[in-house]
Amino acid sequence: MIQVFAASQRVQRFLSRALVALGALAASAQANAPLDIRIALVIGNSAYPGNAALSNPANDAKAMSEQLRKLGFQVLELRDGSRGQMTEAIDDARKRLQGKNGVGMLYYAGHGLQINWRNYMVPVDAQPKTQNDVVAQAVDVDAVINAFKEAGNRVNILVLDACRNNPYDGTASTKGLAQIDAVPGTFLAYATAPGNTADDGEGSNGLYTGYLLQELAKPVSRIEDVFKRVRLQVRQKSRGSQIPWESTSLEEDFVFNDGRSPGATVPMAPPPKPKPAELDQRFLREKAEWDRIKASRNPDDFYAFLQAYPSSAISEAVQSRLDQLSKPLVTATPVHGRHSVQRDVQVGDEIEQVYRDYLTNLETRRETLRVTSIKDGIIEINNGQQIVTLAGGTIRNDIGIEFDPPIQSLPADEFQIGKRWVSRSQETMPKHIPTPIGDVGWVEQDMRVVAYEEITVPAGTMYAYRIEASLRSYRGLSGKLTYWVDSRGTIAKYVRRAKVSVANGATRDNSWTREVVRIHKPR
Repeated sequence: MIQVFAASQRVQRFLSRALVALGALAASAQANAPLDIRIALVIGNSAYPGNAALSNPANDAKAMSEQLRKLGFQVLELRDGSRGQMTEAIDDARKRLQGKNGVGMLYYAGHGLQINWRNYMVPVDAQPKTQNDVVAQAVDVDAVINAFKEAGNRVNILVLDACRNNPYDGTASTKGLAQIDAVPGTFLAYATAPGNTADDGEGSNGLYTGYLLQELAKPVSRIEDVFKRVRLQVRQKSRGSQIPWESTSLEEDFVFNDGRSPGATVPMAPPPKPKPAELDQRFLREKAEWDRIKASRNPDDFYAFLQAYPSSAISEAVQSRLDQLSKPLVTATPVHGRHSVQRDVQVGDEIEQVYRDYLTNLETRRETLRVTSIKDGIIEINNGQQIVTLAGGTIRNDIGIEFDPPIQSLPADEFQIGKRWVSRSQETMPKHIPTPIGDVGWVEQDMRVVAYEEITVPAGTMYAYRIEASLRSYRGLSGKLTYWVDSRGTIAKYVRRAKVSVANGATRDNSWTREVVRIHKPR
């Protein structure tokens, strides 16, 4: 008995020492982790000559600098900068970030112009009369992107509140800023959609920046959530005449307000990812809220949902419903050389599709889909055999599976390279498909627009956006999806590589391809 007790004491001492060692190791690892360096270049130009003068940008820059310092950024602030001062400030930011694997941010408020699909920030000493003058006297936004790229930053953030009316006649290719793709590791934000103009605001700050300052102060908000909330508030306040725009290629989560003290530099630590059980509970809460408002015709109900759940797994479906009830008054001009997707659907439209086995490429079936009804944004195909939304959501698919809310295979707004969204829905299986674990559960797709490219299908050759997605469901279905969407919003080609769980832990292949053979629109 004494020997057992002594052995037990030795085990306890060993465990205690092991725990202390592990704690020391963790503390050492945190202490030796790379520091999270944050440097922001903030520029606000108001003092332009004559009628080009602006009221708010200098105020915006001052307020933004104060807010970013509270969030742990080292701030390089420039108000009413000349071209020389702006280029020097960009180079200074690059030098401070060089080799730090840090976070670089540009905030610019002032006049901005686009020339041949390039965006320029206008210094206060510029007096352009031609497009060539703009190139010579202004500062190309690409100069900042290239400086951040040269510095080797892991995260780059560019915020351009530079979409005011152009006071320099004959100096721009078109109004507003040009849409560009976010280079890897970059988040781009405009005060309004590309090709449109924004208000300078009535108070001490611009409309866009005023809401951005509020959202930056909120704790533990992901960068995407911050800007989505800003977009919603600006859209609601302007009654749809100004809708901010973002493009992202970030591969990691970034949080502005992570609790650090002003001026503090802390070790890099990614925000914790929620566990599957937490995601399930979150979906149940969001689904309950969706059930409460889905029949509403009041846009404010959907604004409120998106403010509360900006990155919800059903936010794209909610966004599409909001757009149906309160149509946006502005649209983004697409990237040069690409088409925008116009979902033009009419009763009588027909699409013939061919299905093939993924492994053998042998034809398995053909189907013709005919639009038989359109009402309140809901499209019935083949007299209700299939039901979809104008915004690209599926309510009932071709084999009778129903989804609530609609599973959103297409983005609710515009197609952008890098656009990413998750769509989760309650899935109800039809009686003719046996489901041993119950006929009601969940299905989830995680989607991303990855390319714009030329494809050939039996219906012809066309340019289309390629979307890649992962798929999983409560009934053991999992796999990868790739599909191409043409300028009409038609999925011209669909490739599914999936498997489904069956009895005794085995799986069954559930892979196939589908292509459009014929499209007919009535005259």
